[in-house]
Amino acid sequence: METLLNDFSPGLFVVQTILLLGLIFLLVKFAWKPILTSLNERESGIHDALEAAEKARAEMQNLQADNEKLLKDARAEREAMLKEAREIKDKMITDSKEQAKVEGDKMLKQAQAAIESEKKAAVADIKNQVAELSVEIAEKVLKEQLSNKDQQLKLVESMLGDVKLN
Repeated sequence: METLLNDFSPGLFVVQTILLLGLIFLLVKFAWKPILTSLNERESGIHDALEAAEKARAEMQNLQADNEKLLKDARAEREAMLKEAREIKDKMITDSKEQAKVEGDKMLKQAQAAIESEKKAAVADIKNQVAELSVEIAEKVLKEQLSNKDQQLKLVESMLGDVKLN
């Protein structure tokens, strides 16, 4: 430390002090304001970015809430549409069953009517066949009975006896 005191030059100290003060003056005059300005700009930029991020986060929350609401509404609408479709399907099935029953009853009645008419036609046909057979049998019986003259005369007399005169 002694060597430092021995080498101390007051002129050099003054010059160095003046240079240091000049440098500080120049820095304050020309560099300090731009440095502070850029620092302030950077700080405000960071602050603005933080505010923008907070706004974006709030908007995202709002969008998520809106999306949830839209999804809930869409689900409710889908459920309503599915319920309506089920009701329409059930109604169509019920209507089809009723129409099928009506058509079946109608077809059954037509079939019964057709069966009845066929039955009547068959009975009439059987009656005609029975009548024809009866006539043929009677004809054959009469031919056999009337083959000889004595039997013919007997038959005529019995018929005349049966007939009453007025």
